[in-house]
Amino acid sequence: MSRTGVLANATRVEADGDEQEFLARVEATAENAAQLVLRGTDGQDIVLPEPLLTLVLAAIHDLARGNAVLALAVETRLTPNEVAQMLGVSRPFVTRLLDEGEIPAQHLPDSRHRLVRLADVLAFQARRERRAEGRRRIIGAAEDADLPY
Repeated sequence: MSRTGVLANATRVEADGDEQEFLARVEATAENAAQLVLRGTDGQDIVLPEPLLTLVLAAIHDLARGNAVLALAVETRLTPNEVAQMLGVSRPFVTRLLDEGEIPAQHLPDSRHRLVRLADVLAFQARRERRAEGRRRIIGAAEDADLPY
């Protein structure tokens, strides 16, 4: 697989309106689910492990709310272009983040090119979202106190 196809080849799932309603009912029922069982074509039941149950319930939660779900291993390596696409920013901005160490990157042997772990991109995105939430809270507190900002 070419390096540029990592995100394009990720498994993306979306639910239409009827499926969203069904998934909302499944989510409400599954909140207290003790196990996830897969029934094979031979009728044999296989109880899937707890981490897989957690993953499926998280996907159901988002799909029921109309969000698409993307399945991709967190150890996947991305190019700076793919990171930019994921974050919705420019590649030069990502390059600056990599240069400054905001997002760790690995240099390819005998090359100036770099790869970035998806887990590191997600960690950066979470940090960025926490900072934005903090700013929103400060602005809200300033507005509540009628302070100029």
